[in-house]
Amino acid sequence: MGRLIGLDVGDATIGVAVSDELGLTAQGIGVIRRATLESDLLRLEQLLTPYPPERFVVGLPLNMNGTVGFQAKKVQAFAEALGRHFGLPVDTWDERLSTVAASRLLGEAELSRAKRRRVVDKVAATFILQGYMDRWRSIP
Repeated sequence: MGRLIGLDVGDATIGVAVSDELGLTAQGIGVIRRATLESDLLRLEQLLTPYPPERFVVGLPLNMNGTVGFQAKKVQAFAEALGRHFGLPVDTWDERLSTVAASRLLGEAELSRAKRRRVVDKVAATFILQGYMDRWRSIP
């Protein structure tokens, strides 16, 4: 298995996480401040230079009842552009509550509110990617 990249795509930022080359663990590597789709993809390309990806996993913010809402449609459009730009497969992963879980974890770590804001998207991307990898490892 090659390296997987997890993304938590929001309107203002994109949290980025990478897997180890065996696909066992996820680690957050950065947060991209959003500007335009083109510049976002170019910035992601630069960030991933040391981590050549084989596949992307993009968190899909479904509504709590499991339906696809406005924000999820925006993320789906980003995922399609991402796949075209990199020429790689892109999977989406139900990310409901990943940001909440990341915020809770950071709160328990007693980080200041300002520090939490700077890293929460990176941690959420790590949760998304780790959940995806754990699920695929559990399939016989």
